[in-house]
Amino acid sequence: MKKIGILMLLASIFLSSCVSQKKYTEMENNYNKTNSELVDTKADLMKCRIESESKLNALNQQVIDLRKDKEKTLEYVENLTVLSKSASDNIKETLTQMGRKDEYIQYIQKAITKRDSLNLALAFKLKSVLKDGFSDEDIQIDVEKTVVYISIADRLLFRSGSHVISNDAKRVLKKVADVIAAQPDLEVMVEGYTDNVPIRTSDMKDNWDLSVKRSTSVIRVLQNDFNIEPTRLIAAGRSEYLPLESNATVEGRARNRRTRIVLMPKLDQFFKLLESKVE
Repeated sequence: MKKIGILMLLASIFLSSCVSQKKYTEMENNYNKTNSELVDTKADLMKCRIESESKLNALNQQVIDLRKDKEKTLEYVENLTVLSKSASDNIKETLTQMGRKDEYIQYIQKAITKRDSLNLALAFKLKSVLKDGFSDEDIQIDVEKTVVYISIADRLLFRSGSHVISNDAKRVLKKVADVIAAQPDLEVMVEGYTDNVPIRTSDMKDNWDLSVKRSTSVIRVLQNDFNIEPTRLIAAGRSEYLPLESNATVEGRARNRRTRIVLMPKLDQFFKLLESKVE
């Protein structure tokens, strides 16, 4: 009986020992599993931390970039504001200048219109005083832009090949001089024209000489006989180089031999007009 008790005690101790080992093994496994999970968790945590720091750094860089963009935008807006104001001022100044120029152009146009009207009246006056006793072929009066032209046939003023004014010519020039005297703001240019027939005399080398001498002869009559101010007079010779018709015929050569009196605004007054300011 005593032996059976000892056996039972030993069996109890053995069984108790077996249970403890099993629990130990289970606890060890749980520990290892928990430790492995802890390691994995730490790794995940480290990975998450790295990713968070990377995202945070990226966000911080975006904030820095946005601030820089904001500063540039503000600077651009400030510059644009300055430029816009400057451009606006320039536009206003340009419009003001354009307005002044438009007023000036209108002023010039009115002056030209007035000048044209005066020239038409002047041409009408000349035709009125010259129509009696002279044919339209001998005296022609034209208005072109701001200039009045009086073209006088050669036969009314000079003998053939001569630059001496005939007595009958002074009757024509007297009527022209009366009109010129009534228009003190006009300059008077006298142009001599010839045909292409060569001429050579003791005092004339060619048609240049003849055309100039004829114009100066008319100038002297206007000045000396009819008191036209010499400061208003201009002498010019055109020789044979601006014919009205062909020099191949007698009639054509007769048409080409002429004296043209040009009535035009004084150049100094014209330049003063251009320089004047519109108020």
